Amino acid sequence: MSHLPQEPPAPANAEELDSPHGVMPTILVVDDERNIRRTLDLVLRGEGYAVVEAETGEMALDILTNGGKPVDLAIIDLLLPGMSGLDLLQRIRHDEATKGLPVVAISGHATVHDAVKAIKLGAGDFFEKPVSRERVLVSVKNALYSSKLARKVHDLEAELLARYEMIGRAASMQRLYKEIDRVAPTKASVLITGESGTGKELVSRAIHRLSPRMGGPFVKMNCAAIPRELIESELFGHERGAFTGAQQRKRGFFEQAHGGTLFLDEIGDMDPSAQAKVLRALQSGEISRLGSERTIEVDVRVLAATNKDLTREVASGRFRDDLFFRLAVFPLRVPTLRERMEDIRPLADAFMTAFCKENGLKPKRVDPAVYTALERRSFPGNVRELKNVIERAAILSGDVVTIADLPEDPHASPFDDDLSNNDIGAEASETTLRAGGPVSPSIADIPRQEAGRRLTLREFRDQAERRYIVEVLQSLDWNISRAAIVLGVERTNLHKKIRAYDIRRS
Repeated sequence: MSHLPQEPPAPANAEELDSPHGVMPTILVVDDERNIRRTLDLVLRGEGYAVVEAETGEMALDILTNGGKPVDLAIIDLLLPGMSGLDLLQRIRHDEATKGLPVVAISGHATVHDAVKAIKLGAGDFFEKPVSRERVLVSVKNALYSSKLARKVHDLEAELLARYEMIGRAASMQRLYKEIDRVAPTKASVLITGESGTGKELVSRAIHRLSPRMGGPFVKMNCAAIPRELIESELFGHERGAFTGAQQRKRGFFEQAHGGTLFLDEIGDMDPSAQAKVLRALQSGEISRLGSERTIEVDVRVLAATNKDLTREVASGRFRDDLFFRLAVFPLRVPTLRERMEDIRPLADAFMTAFCKENGLKPKRVDPAVYTALERRSFPGNVRELKNVIERAAILSGDVVTIADLPEDPHASPFDDDLSNNDIGAEASETTLRAGGPVSPSIADIPRQEAGRRLTLREFRDQAERRYIVEVLQSLDWNISRAAIVLGVERTNLHKKIRAYDIRRS
């Protein structure tokens, strides 16, 4: 009984079926019959594959989740003692770390129902015992080839998505793309710097995908999110009983990233004791799990990111200078959104399109005034903040997104919307002239003194702002929405100013 054709559309050479870890694939054989395991071991090793064996489903799960060597394919007997093969397959598919593992199911006594269920759970093929050498190799090659194609499709989709999010027409972004293209094919460590929300993780993923390690794992560790006492365990793993609460062996991030890329985010917040051990691992290519004296060789490319000035951290003694120089072989700086304001419109359009698609909404048109209002914001949260603003506007708006749908700028100062900010006065004056209203308030009419004292600068500006708001409102027949556009502020912000200045329509 077979789910796939006997002759696979796979490459003839086994070398073309290499694992994502850059070596010949490792196959896990799960069967309670010793003779079956031995037969499969001889057949597979004869073709150059590495083989790991397990008698039970429980042993197989331990190997997959805590084993030292990554597994590229599993051959599972459906009728196992204890945990059945179907239960094991279900556990594999529900675990984030193993859900993509290709599986071939075998059995000597399984029913058609069992075989169909195994296929539905994601087994790539099913064959019966006694095993045939040719049949085994056909199934294994098919499964590995399909897995390789699936990885390529996934990587291509991820690359398209990354390019979609890393939109940049600005010269600073074009320079960044060129630098990524230069460093990605090399083995060099890269230190990615930039403010929070600029897209440092996207840069790291782009480097990984454009590197020879693109088929290997990409593992991210947020150094700032892990407590000091757990960081070594997370980085290097631990053995069972290594410390209180260590109930089973755990592979650390270095092991998980073997053959691929380890991204250390917020490296500037890493504890000094962990910094020394990371440096040692980078220099030697070896690690040891906590509670173990055995060293494990790891082949990992490290990318690091920080929003801190590491040169200052080094000068102050908070960061090791030798680790800094080891990481900063090729420094990359991601520009802030303030440095690439021309990218706000294409970014906003991309986020709006993506949000509507993800939530099943009809495409929305964006009023051009929205782009102008967005370009006047400071965006200290950079692209991440812009994305949040757009998603909220998409939720609040109708078919057309207007200024009234934008959330209030939490970073705006009391005078960010007056005539002195970003040439708003010039634009507002032109619009007001077209609307038939006055150009600007008469500064000469504002009193300089009050109650025998001179006005403060804030008091004078408040009076000027109040007069100008009144004039614009009068010129537009008190249409709040149009007045907000002319003044270059959100409608909610204009309402607040009207209440604060006690402006009333006479």
